[in-house]
Amino acid sequence: MAWNNQSGGGGPWRPNNPSPWGQGPQSGGGGGGGGPNPPDLEELLRRSQDRLKSVMPGGGFGGGGLAAIVGIVALGWFATGIYTVQPNEAGIETMFGRFTERTAPGLNYNWPYPIGSVAKLRVTDRNSIDIGFRTREDPRRPQSQTQIDVNEESLMLTGDENIADVKFRVIWQIDPTRPEDFAFNVRDPRETIKAVSESVMREIVGRTQIQRILTAERKLIEPAAQEATQRVLTEYKAGVIVLAVQLLSVDPPDQVIASFRDVTAAQQDMERMRNEAEAYANRVVPEARGAAARILQEAEAYREQTVAEARGQASRFTQVYDQYRNAPEVTRERIYLETMERVLSGVNKVIIDQSAGNGVVPFLPLGQMDGQGQQQQVRPAPMPAPQQQPQQQGVRR
Repeated sequence: MAWNNQSGGGGPWRPNNPSPWGQGPQSGGGGGGGGPNPPDLEELLRRSQDRLKSVMPGGGFGGGGLAAIVGIVALGWFATGIYTVQPNEAGIETMFGRFTERTAPGLNYNWPYPIGSVAKLRVTDRNSIDIGFRTREDPRRPQSQTQIDVNEESLMLTGDENIADVKFRVIWQIDPTRPEDFAFNVRDPRETIKAVSESVMREIVGRTQIQRILTAERKLIEPAAQEATQRVLTEYKAGVIVLAVQLLSVDPPDQVIASFRDVTAAQQDMERMRNEAEAYANRVVPEARGAAARILQEAEAYREQTVAEARGQASRFTQVYDQYRNAPEVTRERIYLETMERVLSGVNKVIIDQSAGNGVVPFLPLGQMDGQGQQQQVRPAPMPAPQQQPQQQGVRR
């Protein structure tokens, strides 16, 4: 066609070379508005071809050279789609912005840009988010960090309407089974995790009294916060696994921390005194119960002994009475002799011989012997006058 000839000018207003694109408005002072003219497309094409000819060897190229250049360019473009996924990563392939495939570690291929793209996520790395404080490097001291409190995040209202300063850390990682959820479902996953965990912690603290948070239930809050945060993020399909929630510090506000410490010390003293009292009670009560049981057993033994003795005496009396009915005289004699034996067995006895006549009567002091077996000398008693001496009765045997 005549308009392909780049040697001369073109345009419908040029009689020597009519062009199908026509010619734009001319600049100048004739009728019509002023302003810059648009670029001439034919002139731009001609200049580009001239520059390409100057670069190519021989001053020109044919159809085969152009195809080779296009092939090289296409091959280089296709080669940009080769990528490598590290062992701690997962590849997320997209085509025209839409998720197509999740790739494993190793050498992989996807359509090059702008058709396709690849996002590499570190699914095995553990990440942490600090809530209530921030740490930063101290420029004056290398390898040291300075903690900056963030009261907007740490101050929380407890169930008994007190204020607690709670600082905690959330440890999480990308779910290796659903990394595409982490890449596409949440715009800012880190801020989402921070907001969810802070909201969950405020809810738990708001249901608990401050004394329990400071003492007993501190270890119970961590698993409860982890479970609740994981549940919310799973509902969001955030592709995140919450590994742990660590309570770093739970304190009252700085303005009242001294008073809270005094209260805590008083409570500890109360617990100590209560434990001491319980220990004393645990020691004294068993002793008292043991003494009571011993007294009760002694009383029961005395009762059994007394009852047994009474029954024995009653049985003996019954037996004696039965013998008395059979032989009254013999029984009376035996009872008399047994009674005298029982009465005289513990006293000193003196035997007097009536046939000795008047005067000093010798007698044998039975039972009055000293430790060497010698008889103790006893002064004999004078015999009374015959007229005053009563009639002596013999001892019945």
